[in-house]
Amino acid sequence: MDSEIMDVLADRVLELGPKPAADGPYKNFKLTRDADGIAWLLFDRAGASANTISGDVIEELDAVVTALESQRPTGLVVRSAKTSGFIAGADVNEFRGASDARVVETQIGRAHAVIDRLEALRVPSVAVIHGFCLGGGLEVALACQMRIAIDDARFGFPEVMLGLHPGLGGTVRFTELVNPMQAMTLMLTGKTIDARRAKSLGLVDAVTQERHVRSAVKDAVFGRLKRAKPGLLNSILNLAPVRGFLATRMRSEAAKAAPRVHYPAPYALIDLWEKHAGNRSAMLNAEKTSFANLMVTPTAQNLIRVFFLREQMKKLAGSGNKIAHVHVIGAGAMGGDIAAWCANQDMRVTLADMKAEPIAGAIKRAVDLFGKIMRKRIDQRDALDRLIPDMDGEGVRNADLIIEAVPEKLALKQKVYAGLEPKMKPGAILATNTSSIPLQDLRTTLQRPERLLGLHFFNPVSRLQLVEVVSHDGTDAGLLKEALAFVGAIDRLPLPVKSSPGFLVNRALTPYMLEAMVMLDEKIDQRLIDAAAEQFGMPMGPIELADQVGLDICLDVGDMLRSKFGDTLPPTPAWLREKVAKGELGRKSGRGFYTWKDGKAEKAPLPETGPRVTDEMIDRLVLPMSNVCVAALREGIVDNADVVDGAMIFGTGYAPFRGGPLNYARTRGVDNVVATLRALTEKFGGRFTPDAGWETFR
Repeated sequence: MDSEIMDVLADRVLELGPKPAADGPYKNFKLTRDADGIAWLLFDRAGASANTISGDVIEELDAVVTALESQRPTGLVVRSAKTSGFIAGADVNEFRGASDARVVETQIGRAHAVIDRLEALRVPSVAVIHGFCLGGGLEVALACQMRIAIDDARFGFPEVMLGLHPGLGGTVRFTELVNPMQAMTLMLTGKTIDARRAKSLGLVDAVTQERHVRSAVKDAVFGRLKRAKPGLLNSILNLAPVRGFLATRMRSEAAKAAPRVHYPAPYALIDLWEKHAGNRSAMLNAEKTSFANLMVTPTAQNLIRVFFLREQMKKLAGSGNKIAHVHVIGAGAMGGDIAAWCANQDMRVTLADMKAEPIAGAIKRAVDLFGKIMRKRIDQRDALDRLIPDMDGEGVRNADLIIEAVPEKLALKQKVYAGLEPKMKPGAILATNTSSIPLQDLRTTLQRPERLLGLHFFNPVSRLQLVEVVSHDGTDAGLLKEALAFVGAIDRLPLPVKSSPGFLVNRALTPYMLEAMVMLDEKIDQRLIDAAAEQFGMPMGPIELADQVGLDICLDVGDMLRSKFGDTLPPTPAWLREKVAKGELGRKSGRGFYTWKDGKAEKAPLPETGPRVTDEMIDRLVLPMSNVCVAALREGIVDNADVVDGAMIFGTGYAPFRGGPLNYARTRGVDNVVATLRALTEKFGGRFTPDAGWETFR
């Protein structure tokens, strides 16, 4: 038993070779040599919890490589001294605001030269990799002759998420080493893989545990490690005629996920490989130019902006989560999925409902979800153990947080609160997942209204990262802080909003959805309306989205918002009420605007010779969203334009490469947006009237 405990503890401590002197010559690196003459190069970026690659790091690495060239050790180990992982990629801060491709190309050229010299060292070199090894970090590992992974390592090239492709030689070294079909797929999707998968692809030569690192390093340096060798298939797939055929296939796959006009990076990567694979120096040169040209595109700069919006919203969550037990009331589509997500994130969850069937359905969906997102059976089982069916609602007594997710009826919610409020612990939070009822109306019957707040999740809970954290003017500030920390603890991004009809996201989405209904009334083909939104860059059109959300919910939210905002919103057509009355609710009933099979809408392609998408159609759908966002800022519902953009991207999938509805308006020009809204007002009516907030928005 004792030896087992020792082993576990040994796994926590990184094997970093000989102890470095305290006063080494480098700021971000430590270089030592062991009894076998092997040099240990430890990357330990100053003042950071994770290693990233920046200009000053590359400059220092240059000096290190120069030292190694003259010292000629028996071998070289490259390792991270951070417990968080090997290298998390490039320092994205250095990408912000890049506008001159030539300047970028010069900088990337300097980095290339250093990585090339690392690769050319005349000593056996081995990268020992634990934790995250992403982007530029993986490119450093690829420049070593061998790679040994600790079993918790994760590998990937996430550059495509920033509108880029690998730029430190990765496009060349990765496609040489690994079957180029699999290498390209990883670079084109940005997905990460674990150590075992990396070994089977031939990306790493061995997988080991921390306690065996020293002997694995010796084996590698002294030629005893059986190295992964690229097979004959790799060479064949990299041949010009085969590349032409495969590249065509890759382009058509890429087009399904990301159209070229909006997302140039995948296509630039495919072009690079198709044109230059097999000619190493030409491809390395072309990679620098291609990377630099992508860096200055609006797409890359906006996606880099979105990366920082996510970081900014994570900070809003703060730390110090105090919530350990969540009690969810209402096991319908939302309640059940919120409960499953919390259980997945290490919370103890009790799930209550009036009937047993919804709870059983929620557990079944949870099993599906855990099966998809967890690789180990034992993790799936543990998560299910944390999700406890609670027919009697006894979980209320011990819960730190109660989330109510019953249907959107004021009287029903108030009845639920009356039953549970006397049973709640003194410091517990009462949260509602309402998307349409203002908190002012909900709190009227409460004994302790200060502990009521809103936690509005978005559907599907496991995919959309946003949670609106809603306060009314009497909400306890301490509890609000706790709620924000809870959202961070379950790996979600909080948007603090003041209670107001529709909060932010639904209020901004409703005119988009209702305008689509008005366009249907004008006999515009529903597929054309969806195509207009998709052409702008939305993940799906408003008609399909209405079906996804449920036409009954759209109708409820639309009615509620129209009762508050009147004619600033498009009218709700009578036929929508009839559809809902007939039970044609969209995806959940199998039929709405589209017929749904296996969770997908059946759409015939638009006729070749029919009407086409116009700019006016796109403007009618998307400009009202920007207009509402400006109104919400002016009214103080939200207090930060950046976070509004983040909320629309992470809560609705608003075209990320446009940087959000307010960023889009800024880029297009506020005067242009206001003039277009005025023209639409003249033609279609008062719902397009520009908000007064545009006068001060910049």
